Amino acid sequence: MEQPPGFVDPKFPNHVCRLHKALYGLKQAPRAWFQRLSTFLIQSGFSCSRADPSLFVFKRDSCILYLLVYVDDLILTGNQEDTIATFITKLHHEFAIKDLGNLSYFLGLEVISNTSGLFLSQTRYARDILERAKMLDAKPMATPLASNITFTTSGQPFEDPTLYRSLVGALQYLTITRPDISYAVNQVSQFLQAPTIAHFQSVKRILRYIKGTLDFGLTFSRSKSSNILGYSDADWARCIETRRSTYGYSIYLGGNLVSWSAKKQPTVARSSCESEYRAMASTAAEIVWVTHLLRELHALPPNRPTILCDNQSALFMSQNPVAHKRAKHIDLDYHFVRELVLSGQLYTKFVPTKLQVADIFTKSLSKPQFELFRSMLRLGSPPSRLRGDIRT
Repeated sequence: MEQPPGFVDPKFPNHVCRLHKALYGLKQAPRAWFQRLSTFLIQSGFSCSRADPSLFVFKRDSCILYLLVYVDDLILTGNQEDTIATFITKLHHEFAIKDLGNLSYFLGLEVISNTSGLFLSQTRYARDILERAKMLDAKPMATPLASNITFTTSGQPFEDPTLYRSLVGALQYLTITRPDISYAVNQVSQFLQAPTIAHFQSVKRILRYIKGTLDFGLTFSRSKSSNILGYSDADWARCIETRRSTYGYSIYLGGNLVSWSAKKQPTVARSSCESEYRAMASTAAEIVWVTHLLRELHALPPNRPTILCDNQSALFMSQNPVAHKRAKHIDLDYHFVRELVLSGQLYTKFVPTKLQVADIFTKSLSKPQFELFRSMLRLGSPPSRLRGDIRT
């Protein structure tokens, strides 16, 4: 640690201070704190997840506790109230912590719990974004993007790139509970270096859409089925300048959306079959990670996961070990989808395009299609809750 200004030793101006204890603000502080906390948790019987290093799991007989760590914010849940209370008391003796009770707000995420499940939203955060953009009184839009829009680098430069980057960065965090804007945010994020007026108009349209759906969020409910189901899709050569494809996926656990993505593929695909096959590989990789996580949570479903794709050629390539000419140039690491299918760990199946919910992550859609897929993502308004006595 460098000598603080005003306290430099005139005899040894180039010397540094020896640090005996990590302090807030130093680069070593987060690592030192996590090391201290994780050591305590492991000594208490928790095990650190290999799928997610910030997750700790306690399993003893029929008792299960899950503890999620984000710096010095902790979420603790489990199936036995008395064990949870005992562990919280133990935490109080070891650290100076504050118990905030039942989960209601965490890192900008608002949580509403009821008898049927959970509702996650970022209403307060979304309102802050609109206030920053001075669009609280803007006219709402039905969709985040026009159905016929194309993005290019040409156009008149936007006069305030910092504002553009600030709003787009905030929208990226909003996609945690708003998968319906993932594709739109992905598109405007590709022009952070030199945004144009047209790009900023697209950002304003996204904000106007958020204005009309301010209280929307994700619903998670109990389900008898716990199967893992993934939708995989790609829009071949979507970018008119680079001709790279956009792919997306959505993964469900027991009917609840748990993972999704909307990205541009790193390489140019020579056919729609290739772009769809690469999208399936990305989806399969995410499903493998989800299964590893569920196994550590002791909640892995017995049935094998399924990937739904609307491209017959890509499905045939994933199920047939015969090499084809159009697949010669595809990297070997993408063929692990075929290995998963052959080993019985994964099942691939066809789904009609009109039911391909991953379309919402690969292209801008018309209002009826967008609203259909949005409902399939289980995205909507919070559940209504009545309070008070009923009087006649």
